[in-house]
Amino acid sequence: MLSKQLFRVYFTCLIITLTFNRAGAQTIDQHLKVELRQIGHEFLLALNDSTSRVLAIEKNNGRYAIQFEKEFSFEPELLVETTFKVLKTSQLQHDFIVEVQGCESDEVLHSFKTQKDKVDEKIACKGRLLPFACYVFYFTPIQNQKLGITNPLTTESNIKFGYAILGLIMGIALIFYLVKRRLTVQSINDFIQIGQYQFDQKSLMLTLNTQSVELSTKEADLLYLLYTNENKVLERDYILNEVWGDVGDYVGRTLDVFVSKLRKKLSADEQLKIINVRGVGYKFVMT
Repeated sequence: MLSKQLFRVYFTCLIITLTFNRAGAQTIDQHLKVELRQIGHEFLLALNDSTSRVLAIEKNNGRYAIQFEKEFSFEPELLVETTFKVLKTSQLQHDFIVEVQGCESDEVLHSFKTQKDKVDEKIACKGRLLPFACYVFYFTPIQNQKLGITNPLTTESNIKFGYAILGLIMGIALIFYLVKRRLTVQSINDFIQIGQYQFDQKSLMLTLNTQSVELSTKEADLLYLLYTNENKVLERDYILNEVWGDVGDYVGRTLDVFVSKLRKKLSADEQLKIINVRGVGYKFVMT
């Protein structure tokens, strides 16, 4: 199971990626609204109206609505020409389905499709003047089209790149976690709790509270052998062979001397005993 720290890293990376993607979507939306407002502005100028306002661009169910302050009458080709004029120089090289409806009606009075750098000469209702009324122009972006804007947070490929970065960060985090865990396990294995003492096999130190005493290599080996065979009687020859080896450099009383040294160094904890089993060997007990 992943640790809490790894989960925090994953959650943070996920939030960052989702935030970037959301920021990218918001950036597209903002640019679209700016360009559509420009279409509305150019359309009014074509009607010789330089004073009335283009109302705030609203988005509903994926459609952007251009609404106007005043009523007007117009010929459909005027909207087509204005739309292509603005899109031709727009950063957002995107195609739309454009629909004209009355403000109080869902009936589509006129519609056409935009294509970048291409004007459809076959304009429906061309030359037919639409009556003086309130109109709304709906622009629906055509899906699966590439956006010309070069914002690195908005293109589909860069959104995928963002998720790839998330995966990379997660992989690196996982590697660091596993390495840290391995080092922690190794560190824990280097320390053994023997009664009230902490036995550091690597540094050959025996610590009780803030007091530490250094062990020789043989003392450490002897203590570890006795500890791992707690409550077992170990024969003298077995201990000598395990600690000093078959051809070890020792004399008859070597073991007794080292046991005496260990007893002294463990004396602060009365629960630890190295018991001499006469004629056999030694037994380590923790009472």
